[in-house]
Amino acid sequence: MKIFYAVQATGNGHISRAMELVPYFQRYGEVDIFLSGANNSLQLDAPVKFRSRGLSLFYTNSGGLNYWEIAKQVAPLRIWNEVRHLPVEKYDLVINDFESITSLACMFKKVPSVNFGHQASFVSPKVPRPEKRERMGEWILRNYARATQYVGLHFKQYDDFILPPVIKREILQAEPQDKGHVTVYLSSYSDAAVRKYLQSLPEFRFQVFSKEVKKPVQDGNILFLPVDKAAFNKSLVTCKAILTGAGFETPAEALYLGKKLMVIPIRGQYEQSCNAAALQKMGVPVLKSLDMGFTGVFRPWMEQKRKPCLHLDYSTEAIVSYLIHHCHLEKEGTLDMLYPDAVFN
Repeated sequence: MKIFYAVQATGNGHISRAMELVPYFQRYGEVDIFLSGANNSLQLDAPVKFRSRGLSLFYTNSGGLNYWEIAKQVAPLRIWNEVRHLPVEKYDLVINDFESITSLACMFKKVPSVNFGHQASFVSPKVPRPEKRERMGEWILRNYARATQYVGLHFKQYDDFILPPVIKREILQAEPQDKGHVTVYLSSYSDAAVRKYLQSLPEFRFQVFSKEVKKPVQDGNILFLPVDKAAFNKSLVTCKAILTGAGFETPAEALYLGKKLMVIPIRGQYEQSCNAAALQKMGVPVLKSLDMGFTGVFRPWMEQKRKPCLHLDYSTEAIVSYLIHHCHLEKEGTLDMLYPDAVFN
């Protein structure tokens, strides 16, 4: 079997998951990877056959999306050229982890595909949403990476096509410890913004993973560390608590390890608002921003004993087996039904 695997490279979560999944996909055949995006700190530790700048998200230094920087990256002619030339029709199975160019190429060429990953779960209305839904955010989650089939990943099995998170092998095999520090990963905040609030909590030690430093820098009670997979895994496994954005992979790993978790959703990123709603229902505290009220919330939270946990009902091997056996579609006979004209609306 020839498998085309499209990976969204905005942020580190998709890449981290891909590194875990690729060896399992390779058990079923030849895997060609398409990496799309231009804003990540991790490198994909696997051969990449196709590469694109794609459509990427960029962040401000104060917890939100940088819409101007995002708009500057949009190049319609380049994207259309990539859509026409991406050879998705040459593969037996197209797996798409929320990547728009692959989705458009499959629609243009009427090739079946499966949207596999966290964003795929939002096709279900049963997945938690914030009290105030955003019409544009909902539209993007449904249409950014349209497919003929969906296999979602989420904190809980909210629907019958939703499976548990893919947890890295290093985390699955780890023995959690508590060495007293708080692990911090807030990619949409600058080091200066993070320092301002964490230094006002001198009784706590923080390990902050930063895109700004190239080597470890100790600054009072804060150790700034460059983003690195092994270093982050070690910090997470040995931390007392973790403060991070309301993404998917890192909160899932923290919950699996039984760590105290607090999240700050990135402003303007609707998916994170949805994740925050789900986490809040599980008992995880959610802050709107890193601001003057942070210290007053942080100290009482650190004293609390309750820690929500995540239980896995499927192994990574079982998740991949489900995906392969349920989503290996034939290329002929049902394409008109799979891609009705309405899919382009």
